[in-house]
Amino acid sequence: QVQLEESGGRLVQAGDSLRLSCAASGRSFTSYNMGWFRQAPGEEREFVAAITKRGEETYYADSVKGRFTIGRDNAKNTVYLQMNSLKPEDTADYYCAASAYAVGSPDPIHYITWGQGTQVTVSS
Repeated sequence: QVQLEESGGRLVQAGDSLRLSCAASGRSFTSYNMGWFRQAPGEEREFVAAITKRGEETYYADSVKGRFTIGRDNAKNTVYLQMNSLKPEDTADYYCAASAYAVGSPDPIHYITWGQGTQVTVSS
């Protein structure tokens, strides 16, 4: 099974950009569709974006569409989340997750492996 580790989260100002990375190790990275989720304090974990095994299709939550871009580099076993025009409401812990079968699913139950998360704080 693949192991995941996120990085790149930090404190930024509204309007700034930030790129999160998720490094995978273990079983073949290309066996997995990948997703990014986020969870704000006191809130449920919510879907942000997803990408298929070879990167040919991407999916986004309406709240981030046009501002965030998900990508992956299978040669580096890494999935990225480029976040532009950040807003205070984007403040959350961000998690990457791997799914062997579900394509673009916004439901966390379809993801079998999760990273530990990286914290993003957007100040106004």
